[in-house]
Amino acid sequence: MMTYQDILANAQQLSTSEKARLLAEISASLQHELRTSAQPKRSLLGIWEGLDLSAEEIDATRDELWGNFPREDI
Repeated sequence: MMTYQDILANAQQLSTSEKARLLAEISASLQHELRTSAQPKRSLLGIWEGLDLSAEEIDATRDELWGNFPREDI
Protein backbone atom coordinates (compact mmCIF):
# COMPACT_ATOMS: atom_id res chain seq x y z
CA MET A 1 0.00 0.00 0.00
CA MET A 2 1.30 3.44 -0.92
CA THR A 3 1.55 6.14 1.70
CA TYR A 4 0.67 9.78 1.31
CA GLN A 5 4.38 10.62 1.04
CA ASP A 6 4.85 8.06 -1.76
CA ILE A 7 1.93 9.49 -3.71
CA LEU A 8 3.15 13.06 -3.18
CA ALA A 9 6.66 12.17 -4.36
CA ASN A 10 5.24 10.52 -7.49
CA ALA A 11 2.91 13.46 -8.18
CA GLN A 12 5.81 15.91 -7.96
CA GLN A 13 7.53 14.07 -10.81
CA LEU A 14 4.61 14.74 -13.17
CA SER A 15 4.61 17.52 -15.76
CA THR A 16 2.52 20.60 -15.11
CA SER A 17 -0.25 19.47 -17.47
CA GLU A 18 -0.33 16.00 -15.89
CA LYS A 19 -0.54 17.58 -12.41
CA ALA A 20 -3.46 19.73 -13.58
CA ARG A 21 -5.21 16.68 -15.03
CA LEU A 22 -4.62 14.71 -11.81
CA LEU A 23 -5.96 17.58 -9.73
CA ALA A 24 -9.08 17.85 -11.90
CA GLU A 25 -9.79 14.13 -11.61
CA ILE A 26 -9.25 14.06 -7.85
CA SER A 27 -11.42 17.15 -7.44
CA ALA A 28 -14.28 15.61 -9.44
CA SER A 29 -14.01 12.38 -7.47
CA LEU A 30 -13.99 14.24 -4.16
CA GLN A 31 -17.01 16.33 -5.14
CA HIS A 32 -18.91 13.17 -6.04
CA GLU A 33 -18.00 11.53 -2.71
CA LEU A 34 -19.06 14.61 -0.77
CA ARG A 35 -22.41 14.78 -2.59
CA THR A 36 -23.21 11.11 -2.06
CA SER A 37 -22.07 10.93 1.56
CA ALA A 38 -23.61 14.20 2.76
CA GLN A 39 -26.05 13.95 5.63
CA PRO A 40 -29.60 15.02 4.81
CA LYS A 41 -30.29 18.54 5.94
CA ARG A 42 -32.43 18.94 9.02
CA SER A 43 -35.74 20.68 8.45
CA LEU A 44 -36.18 23.96 10.25
CA LEU A 45 -39.93 23.43 10.52
CA GLY A 46 -39.64 21.79 13.94
CA ILE A 47 -36.89 23.97 15.36
CA TRP A 48 -39.23 25.68 17.84
CA GLU A 49 -41.06 22.49 18.78
CA GLY A 50 -41.47 22.20 22.52
CA LEU A 51 -40.68 25.87 23.09
CA ASP A 52 -43.69 27.63 24.52
CA LEU A 53 -43.26 31.40 24.69
CA SER A 54 -46.05 33.74 25.60
CA ALA A 55 -46.52 37.17 24.05
CA GLU A 56 -45.60 38.69 27.42
CA GLU A 57 -42.27 36.82 27.51
CA ILE A 58 -41.46 37.97 23.98
CA ASP A 59 -42.33 41.57 24.85
CA ALA A 60 -40.24 41.46 28.04
CA THR A 61 -37.23 40.10 26.16
CA ARG A 62 -37.64 42.68 23.41
CA ASP A 63 -37.81 45.47 25.99
CA GLU A 64 -34.71 44.10 27.72
CA LEU A 65 -32.71 43.96 24.50
CA TRP A 66 -33.86 47.22 22.95
CA GLY A 67 -34.72 49.16 26.12
CA ASN A 68 -31.85 51.63 25.91
CA PHE A 69 -31.52 51.90 22.15
CA PRO A 70 -30.57 54.40 20.92
CA ARG A 71 -28.50 55.42 23.89
CA GLU A 72 -28.33 59.09 24.73
CA ASP A 73 -24.61 59.04 25.59
CA ILE A 74 -23.50 58.22 22.06
